[in-house]
This record gives sequence, structure tokens and C-alpha cells, in this order.
Amino acid sequence: MDKPDLNKAIALLGDRKWRLNHLYYIEDKKGQVVRFQLNAAQENLLHNLHYLNLILKARQMGFSTFILLLALDCCLFNSNLAAGLVADTLDNAKGLLSRIKFAYERLPADIKQAVPVLTDNALEVRFGNESSVEVGVSLRSSTKNFLHISEYGKICAQSPDKASEIRSGALNTLAHGQLGFIESTAEGRGGDFFNKTEQARKIQDEGRDLLDMEWKFHFFPWFQDPSYQTRDRIRMTADEMKYFDELATEFGIQLTEDQQHWYVLKWREQAEDMKKEYPSTPEEAFCGAREGAYFGKPIQALRQRGKIGRFEFEPRSVVNTFWDLGVSDSTTIWLHQEIAGKHRFVGYYENSGEGIAHYIDWLDRWRTQRDARFGRHFGPHDVEHRKQGLEAKSIKHIAAEIGFAFEVVPRTPDKLNSIQSVRTVLPECEFDASACDEGILHLENYSRDWDEKYGVWKRHPRHDEHSHGADAFMVFADGYQSDTSVKVPEYKVRKVV
Repeated sequence: MDKPDLNKAIALLGDRKWRLNHLYYIEDKKGQVVRFQLNAAQENLLHNLHYLNLILKARQMGFSTFILLLALDCCLFNSNLAAGLVADTLDNAKGLLSRIKFAYERLPADIKQAVPVLTDNALEVRFGNESSVEVGVSLRSSTKNFLHISEYGKICAQSPDKASEIRSGALNTLAHGQLGFIESTAEGRGGDFFNKTEQARKIQDEGRDLLDMEWKFHFFPWFQDPSYQTRDRIRMTADEMKYFDELATEFGIQLTEDQQHWYVLKWREQAEDMKKEYPSTPEEAFCGAREGAYFGKPIQALRQRGKIGRFEFEPRSVVNTFWDLGVSDSTTIWLHQEIAGKHRFVGYYENSGEGIAHYIDWLDRWRTQRDARFGRHFGPHDVEHRKQGLEAKSIKHIAAEIGFAFEVVPRTPDKLNSIQSVRTVLPECEFDASACDEGILHLENYSRDWDEKYGVWKRHPRHDEHSHGADAFMVFADGYQSDTSVKVPEYKVRKVV
């Protein structure tokens, strides 16, 4: 090779973007082997990389493929670089590695000769320059210079314990100042992926420079993919047309007719899942119901009907309370009013490690600040059995001694019946968003348990941080009935010193 040609080749191979566009082959959506070419969204991400990158995305935009090829590229053109890939299951993790091997096997022979494979098994590839790619469901063993966590939102929703292991394990293997990627579609307003997204968006909204150890937020809506459009034409409903009008007026998102008709056709196919699978805005992505959640879709429907918003305390109506009682876990209280046959929730409180007097004092302060009148107080069956204090009195007994009367809601033998009671009553409810935000979060994330062995949702609910808020709401669903004949007790609590 002549020196000018050699210099040109060296210059091209020194250009990461050129390498990504010319060296690697993949299987496309049709199963055909094609040379990888950066699409507009992938190129946007490449040009705006931070050390730590959090990607909220629509389906099938090619980000997993891009990140895998970037990991391979970093390994081939850097010595002693350790890359780690994390997925929700071991089979899926192995699938990520097989895609890297696929691209490596189709590289030019000169590159493979210069950087040969020394170790090749189902969980690791090690190259001749001492760089490597390791995959798993969590990586703890060694320091990584490149880390990719795929579909973290799904992991957080299905397996909180696994998400915790990734957070404390894999994320801590990434060396300072190295490349990290978390990419996922949304899975409800809860879990570490949601929390990290909110933190990253807050930093973005502040407009300040990112620190090395902070996650940069990248959002890629469906309409950035040029393939998401159609020439087919359908008759749209008024609600469908209203949706596009709101995107234009509220967010400045102007869609072509081809994009609108594609979206409506896909919306009719995907139904409630459309907004999390193909979001137009970050807010919309997390409005979709979390997979496996018992009340996700009813809560989503309330939002769409405007029943979660500003519904403030009404002074002319009494306030009822509904409790779930913990010993070492959280104790939770919903504050409720019945107004014109509708159930309005105007407050939510939870705490842990406190005696019953703490919660009664909190309610007394809440009442005083609003000049409210309390009505009835409903507790679960164990309010008669849980013991507190040196004399081991029941919670109901202790409360009665300071002027607070509980009505006991009998235990429902089958928890699923209580869950169904909540589903039945939720459409008749409205929530003050600011006063009940924590409780609403628990309701929409209360879910079935996940069976790791068989990869299915179990019949029974998962016991986690969302359980107590949901259980207190079940006390309402199971125990409250409108009855104007019930005399509201005068609320005179003696201050607990």
C-alpha cells in the first residue's frame, strides 16, 4: 500500500463514526445481513454522549444494536478494555453476546488477524489485545470500562430484587469516567429506572453542566423513526384527532398525515400499551400501566378522565380515614371525603417505626390546619390484635383511651377479592394529586409477584414498598359504605405527651 493510501486508511480507522458506518454487519428487521449504518437517532446519541447515558426510547429504534457495536468497537480499538452487558434473563444476555460475535465474524480479515479472539464461550469473549466482553444478569466480579444495561425498566418492574442487585453490583463495577448506558422503554411510575429518569430530567431542566457521575437523559420518541409512517388512510375518531392537536399546541410536535395514520393504526393494535411502547413525550411514556400491576390501567383511566388533579379538601364534608398498620413496616393512612356520591381522596400519610399516638397526633395537626371535621376511622382486622406498649394493649384499645375510635374491617379470606373491590370502586374516585402523590404511586405500582423460574406472573401479589398503601386502600374498598344514618362521632383527641 502506498504511503498516502496507508495514511488515509489510518485516518479512517481512527474515526469512530466511519468505523461504525463501514466495518460492521448486522441482521436487519427482515433477517437480512446488511452493513450497519447509523440512523438519525443513533447518530444523535453518538454526538451527544456523556459518561453515563440514560436512554428512554420507543420500540425498535436500534439503540441496543448501536450500543453493542459501540462496545465491540471500543474493545477492538482499545487494549485492556473490559465491557459488560446486562439483560433481564441469562438467555437474553447470551443473545446480546451472540450479536457481538455475529458482527466480529464479518469484519475484514486484516482486523480479525490484528485482534484475534482468544476466549469464546457463552458468557465471554476475550480478544488478543486483552479487551473483553462479558454478559450476565448482574456483574460484580471485575471493574468495567463500558457497561450496558438493557431494558432496565422491565427488570425494575418484574424483579425489584434483581434491579437492586444490578444497582449495587453492576453499576458499581463501572470505573469513574467510563461509558455507561441504561436503555429501556418505560414500565410505570416506579422503580429505579423511573427514579433515575426523573433525576436526569431534573438536571436537564435546570440547564446546568452534568457532573461525571450524573446520568444524562436522552429521549427518542417514535416519530424520530422515519419508518413509522404509512400511506394508508383511515377515518380517525374525535379523540384521536384531539390527541394530535394537543401534541401540536402543548408540545409543538407537528406530525405529517403519514405519521398520524401510522400512529392511529398502531394505537388501535397496542391499546393501553401504546404510550409506553411508542411515547411522544417523556411524561407520556410513564403514564402507561406497569406490566403486572393490578391497578395500573384504572389509574391510567382516571388520569385520562381528569380525576387525578386538583381536588382539594372540602370543609363542609367530614373526612374519613382508612389505615393499614405495620409493626416494623410502614403504617399508612388514606384521607377520604364523600362528595355528591363521589369518593375524593384529599390526603395520604405513611411512616414507620412509630407508635399509634404518632399517627393520631399527625391527623390532629392535619385537622387543625384545615379546620376539618373527622368522620369515621377504619382499620384492618389486626387493629384488635396488634399489641403496643408495656401493657401489650391492642392498637384499637390504645387509640380508644385517647379518644380515637376505630371501626374494624373484617379480613377478606382471598386477597384477590379485595383487589377486585378496589378495581370496582376506583372509577368512582378522584384524587388530589399533590396531597396523594405518594399513595397514588403505590396504587399504580402494586403488582403481582414475578416467577423467576418460569418467567410468568404469579397469582398472588408481591409484598414490597407499595403493599401498605394499597392495603390501606383495600380497607376503604372492603369496609366503607355510604350511610347517612351513621352518626359521626365528635372528634376530641387528648394530646399525647
